[in-house]
Amino acid sequence: MRKGVAVKKIEEEIGRLTSHEQLKLVERIIHQLKKGRGITEKELDWSKLYGLGKGLWKGEDAQEYINRAREYRI
Repeated sequence: MRKGVAVKKIEEEIGRLTSHEQLKLVERIIHQLKKGRGITEKELDWSKLYGLGKGLWKGEDAQEYINRAREYRI
């Protein structure tokens, strides 16, 4: 299977996840990358992620989203 096709299938599967599941997946991927390659916080350019989560809100107030996300972590 070509890499482009594999990535597309992965993206489709990710699209089926809930917002919470997507956030947990991102956290796990970042953790794995930092662990496996010795990446430090200083090497990550978080500014490139600006705006990527805008679809997660789904018309919901930002504070409501934060409160809900915190409930999942307890």
